[in-house]
Amino acid sequence: MGQQQLLLIVLGVIVVGIAIIVGIFLFRSQSIENKRDVVVSESLNIGSIAIQYFKKARLYGGGQSSFTGWSIPVELQVTSNGSYSATVQPEEVIIIGTGNELVSGGDSIKVKTIVTANEIETIVLN
Repeated sequence: MGQQQLLLIVLGVIVVGIAIIVGIFLFRSQSIENKRDVVVSESLNIGSIAIQYFKKARLYGGGQSSFTGWSIPVELQVTSNGSYSATVQPEEVIIIGTGNELVSGGDSIKVKTIVTANEIETIVLN
């Protein structure tokens, strides 16, 4: 084989290697984004359950204009996407969702959802 052909083969291998590395990086970042979206969605779902409790009368198992006594349902505390915990106060609930996908190093996906009587606000922490 000529020197020019060997150079083209080496150049081709380098280009393919770079393409594979870029593909792996893009796949990983997309995977993290998807997991973050799922954790946000599950946090919003838990928040809507809290609002239902807030608006329901005590007679029917609700809080009657208070979040006091509400807790995250057991089946939603740990899911295949992450774990959720809540800090309950009479006028608001703060839900922290921690995903099981590592973003960088040892940091996990983390989402904070603040639930009030009429509003759900989500803040992506990591």
